[in-house]
Amino acid sequence: MSDKDIKDSYDRSAQRMSGSTQTIAGKIHDSNDPSMHTDLHDKVTVNYENIEKSPDMEEVHKWQREHISKGDQTKEGFPMNVIIDPAMREMYQVVHSAGMTNVFDRFSQQQPIQCKFCMEGLSCQLCANGPCRISDKVPRGTCGVDAHTMVARNFMYRHVTIGTSANIFHCHQAARTLKAAGEHPESGLKIRDAEKLKKYADMAGLDANKPINELAVEFANWVMADIHSPFHIPSKAVEAFAPTRRKELWNKLGLFPGGGYSEIAFAQTQCMTNFNSDPVEFLLRSVRLGIANEYQGLFLLDIIQEILMGTQKIEMKKQNMGLLKENMVNIITNGHMPLLAHVALEMASTDEWQQKAKEAGAEGIQMLGHVCEGQQLINYDGTHNQKAYAGQEGEWLSEEYLFATGVIDLFMFDYNCTIPTLPVYAKRFGTKMLGTHPVIKLQGTETLDFVPEKMKEQAAKALNEAIDGFKARKAENRKVYIPKHVSDCMVGFSTESVREALGGSFKPLIDQIVNGNIRGIATIVGCTTARYGQGGSNIFKITQGLIKNNILVLSGGCTSSVMEYTGLTNPKAADECGEGLKAVCKQLGIPPVLTYGACVDIGKMTHTAKEIADALDVDTNMLPIVIGAPEYLEQKAVADACTAVALGWLVHVAPVPSITGSSVVVETLTHTTETLGLGKVVVEMDAEKTIQIYVDHIEKKRKELGLTT
Repeated sequence: MSDKDIKDSYDRSAQRMSGSTQTIAGKIHDSNDPSMHTDLHDKVTVNYENIEKSPDMEEVHKWQREHISKGDQTKEGFPMNVIIDPAMREMYQVVHSAGMTNVFDRFSQQQPIQCKFCMEGLSCQLCANGPCRISDKVPRGTCGVDAHTMVARNFMYRHVTIGTSANIFHCHQAARTLKAAGEHPESGLKIRDAEKLKKYADMAGLDANKPINELAVEFANWVMADIHSPFHIPSKAVEAFAPTRRKELWNKLGLFPGGGYSEIAFAQTQCMTNFNSDPVEFLLRSVRLGIANEYQGLFLLDIIQEILMGTQKIEMKKQNMGLLKENMVNIITNGHMPLLAHVALEMASTDEWQQKAKEAGAEGIQMLGHVCEGQQLINYDGTHNQKAYAGQEGEWLSEEYLFATGVIDLFMFDYNCTIPTLPVYAKRFGTKMLGTHPVIKLQGTETLDFVPEKMKEQAAKALNEAIDGFKARKAENRKVYIPKHVSDCMVGFSTESVREALGGSFKPLIDQIVNGNIRGIATIVGCTTARYGQGGSNIFKITQGLIKNNILVLSGGCTSSVMEYTGLTNPKAADECGEGLKAVCKQLGIPPVLTYGACVDIGKMTHTAKEIADALDVDTNMLPIVIGAPEYLEQKAVADACTAVALGWLVHVAPVPSITGSSVVVETLTHTTETLGLGKVVVEMDAEKTIQIYVDHIEKKRKELGLTT
């Protein structure tokens, strides 16, 4: 058979399978491979002048509040009516006018072709008899699967297993790095918080009196061994770190997990065609994965990264694109694992590397974090006080617009939230890109292997590439534009830093909850989305409503960027609170929104909740707490929601996840799980209704605790 015959066979297959005379692939002539865009500079003309500039930050904050109060974040006027980040507002205009593909325009383009069956979880592509879709007229797939099993299986397979896998993988890489820090001090890695290592090694049952490097290796091996243990052997990490009352319940319900990787393999095996047809089993298995997600993922990766980079320290820092400098070597580090980034940051802060940048014609070299990696670097006291550290940039929606400034000399990225179009932007705007872990690869970009033992060497390579990028930018005399906007924000909150600020005990916070000045706590966490009514605006509107109702807010993930560029992480925002919370914030000199950092720092929030529950001598499900992901985006957020359900909390998610195609799934997640002593899920898009749901739940929990004031 000739090559042409083989190609023609694909078109014949398309006709036989779908009735079309040609595959869709045959009609598409676009790609994110930069080598296919040879005429990009000639084709795309960028104009930095013909845009509406945002005013100074004081006026921006006033506009944000007026804009949100109008409630006009709808399809009409999209996306400028949902973008409330002043820097992103400017750069969207630049990119859109140039005709370049970008996230908000792509969202609009997708709307006419988005599938209702997929939205409700009623489509399946697991076997060759499909794709199958279920409707009222066709109630079963070809294999016989009904709507309830299809939806529940999709929920676990497409969301929970992937999200859990990602967080546990992250923890495993952090443990590898801790081990390298103990075995290879020459790698550039350091153990910055030895006391924390001793504390958690002791809780794990290890001898904390061993030499610190030896203990680091032993604790790292303990973590990795637990992750790799079989699913039928109870997890040592869950046993060591989870609340006692919760462990009793999980054992009773058969939810106590074994090794994380093995749990994921078990769950994905259950998703095979014609394996499991019990929708409730899929959902309970998802909760079991949520427990592994927390204690073999989020919680331990947070602990290990703090051991390596320093525990959070409360300070005022800066955020947004105005931190970029035209005459500096600008490095952006993006993703969720700042393991190589923190070594590169320390090296960039030395006189040697600052001098190398000056020899290249720059005033110096600076590093800025982006998305969750940025939220971690801005929080750790071992990173945010380094000489080369310049601040945090923004949320994931801003990546393409950040490149369009033209001043990014190197974009370092690890997993995840590095979008596929960036190599095209890099080619147009002259940005060098460097992947720092082989788990993520983009077309036309260089990827380093992840070798913790060689991080000093790899960091040097990254810094040299950044300096070369600056030289090229100056040699080509590129036109650039930097939006001027910068937010001042208080950062560095965690279980330890909050407790320390309260005088060494959570009692002052508990007293304020008991007397009613603080009604309860809401965590507003996760991503931002490009959807109508969202784009950060939904997060902002809900948070404003909560603090007016005297509910203290903890943020993590891209939501933290929203809180920062809207001024809610500035102590001045105390004036926007209800009288009780306002008094507490002013007394302590804190904002009403405490940013814990990244989406993975949700593990720290659960730790804080556990300590408060222990101080009250109650189970975690008794606390006046709501977990909110008002603009959740991807799989890790769903796994995190399962963690919250396992801990007994009300979980709010928006937009509505793909579960509405099954009444059984909806009933199980919104009601049945709560009757078992677990938490439950609520879905709501409207901000005002969401605020009332949070308030009502917190008041219900206060009543159950006997708090009548």
